[in-house]
Amino acid sequence: MPKLKDKKRENYSVASEIDRLEERRARCRDNLDQAEFRYRRVTLSEKENERQDLEEEMAIMNERVQKLDLELQVLRGENRRNMVLSVALLAVSALFYYVFIYCEESDQS
Repeated sequence: MPKLKDKKRENYSVASEIDRLEERRARCRDNLDQAEFRYRRVTLSEKENERQDLEEEMAIMNERVQKLDLELQVLRGENRRNMVLSVALLAVSALFYYVFIYCEESDQS
């Protein structure tokens, strides 16, 4: 049984889902940059407890960014496949138009 979150995602197009994931990835990157800055500052002050907390936070954010990168890769592949399918349908439609409409008109002349 699909999760509620998955049902909501079914209503989105692939392109909008890619945009949404890219925004989330950018926010995660910003948060990671802020955590790294705080980590460098704490490293200078030698506070062991804060440094370990920041290392854990940075590890979690790195995992999130990696997951988002994988999801984006999958969605971009799906988007590419959809584009190829659309181009193929356009080509088949153009072929049918040429064969049935254009050739039929030239036979009547």
